[in-house]
Amino acid sequence: MALTRDFKDTLEARVERDQGFREALLGEAVSLLLEGDVQTGKAILRDFINATVGLEQLAARTGTPAKSLMRMFGPRGNPTAANLFSVLQSVQSAAGVKLAVQGRPAR
Repeated sequence: MALTRDFKDTLEARVERDQGFREALLGEAVSLLLEGDVQTGKAILRDFINATVGLEQLAARTGTPAKSLMRMFGPRGNPTAANLFSVLQSVQSAAGVKLAVQGRPAR
């Protein structure tokens, strides 16, 4: 399902003004990826990228062409671990967010 322009604008505005929301959004994307919900995790990460650093700047930061990034985080995309971790490192730096992994007992 395509996002509406209003939703994208609202998301970008909230990410811009609310550090806690920015941290939670990126954290949720990574949590979903780690839990195996790759499609949803990629979709949230793509929204986060668009609302913060943008594809062109991310391409410059990672050395990966913008079109490749677009495909990676699209519905059929399959980023390699190296590409995914490079993106995560870059978006954390660009957005002023530092993620930390914390283990917890399985449910």
